[in-house]
Amino acid sequence: MPFDLTAILRVGVALVGGLAVGIERQWSGKADGPGARFAGLRTFTLMGLVAGLSGWLWTAGLTGLAVILLAGVGGLIIVAYQAASRRDVDGTTEVAAFVVITAGVLAGAGYERVASAIIAITLLLLVEKRQLHNLVRRLDVVEIRAAVRFLVMAVVVLPILPQGPFGPFGGVRPQQLWALVLFFSGLSFVGYLARRAVGPGLGYAMAGTIGGVLSSTSVTLTFSRLSRNHPTIGLPLAAGVLGANAVLFPRVLVASLVLEPRLAAALWPAFIAPFAIAVLLTWTGLRGRPINAAKPDGDRNPLQIGAALQMAALFQVVLWGVSFAESRFGTQGLFGSAALLGLADVDALTVSMARMTTTSAVVADAAARAVVIGIGVNTIVKLGIATVVGRGRFRPLAAIGLTLIAIALGVAVWLM
Repeated sequence: MPFDLTAILRVGVALVGGLAVGIERQWSGKADGPGARFAGLRTFTLMGLVAGLSGWLWTAGLTGLAVILLAGVGGLIIVAYQAASRRDVDGTTEVAAFVVITAGVLAGAGYERVASAIIAITLLLLVEKRQLHNLVRRLDVVEIRAAVRFLVMAVVVLPILPQGPFGPFGGVRPQQLWALVLFFSGLSFVGYLARRAVGPGLGYAMAGTIGGVLSSTSVTLTFSRLSRNHPTIGLPLAAGVLGANAVLFPRVLVASLVLEPRLAAALWPAFIAPFAIAVLLTWTGLRGRPINAAKPDGDRNPLQIGAALQMAALFQVVLWGVSFAESRFGTQGLFGSAALLGLADVDALTVSMARMTTTSAVVADAAARAVVIGIGVNTIVKLGIATVVGRGRFRPLAAIGLTLIAIALGVAVWLM
């Protein structure tokens, strides 16, 4: 194999990867001073070059020479760690050197993108050392246990479930239903971590916006009740409700994009106006003086597995109902089912429409219109909650915002 321009570029990627890690090690003070390790800018750059050349030699059939070069560099790293470990057991620099060698060999062998990704992740871990350590110190047994449970659910349980389908009206697909449980549990976990990260200092507006990751309807009901006992904080409470409704649109869009990109492509134009209205009104509340939110709710179940199982079961029932209505009444039955489902849950509607689009039971445009109808009905329900349950200044502010969002959704349905 000739050492042509392609080979030069591949080896260049390996060299640049070593250079980048070397710069970080030099900048972090690990290359000089009393706590210096064996490698800095120049050494890492040369290691990247040697690794890139070794990868090219391997693909060229000169495996013996490549092995000798890699063994020599690897032995140097091991000896350097043995010497440095007598005063400091930290082996980050040495492990980073092995990562640079691995990425360099991959780059030299033609896997430049994989090598670049490895170097990028390595740099992120090195640069964010302090933040990562602070994050670990803030974790407690609840987060660790939840993460382990989620890992078991995803890696152990999901692969052993059958795909299906079993039964009529599209059937039951156990693996797909469990994937939904993972999706909703992961969403709950992200929301839990976000609430902990923000804390009470940013006020009810931010707390409500983060709560919208889980359920905008729950945020609306909770804040409407709070307005009864705290009428003086109507503005931030209303901003929190509108923030939760603003999060609803990207949440549905991301879920659609993951499950069925054609549905997401048909949905996003209809979300522009209502999302812009919700964001603008939320920002109005966030600009005000921060008011301390209530203390954390003490949620000790970040994954909300029970709620996720109920959501998956609801999705299956909805899927049966929507399939039956669509086969019996056609498109009008589909829209009617979407409106009824919007009274309770938007996520199940989104997933069911994505599923039906994937199986070609419904075209993407009709499924998108059904989702928008369901969100519109759900917005009207939240408008009723804010109007009936809310009190004080919160009631008109939240009602006006939700009315504008509902009107924008209605216009979108008409245009679709």
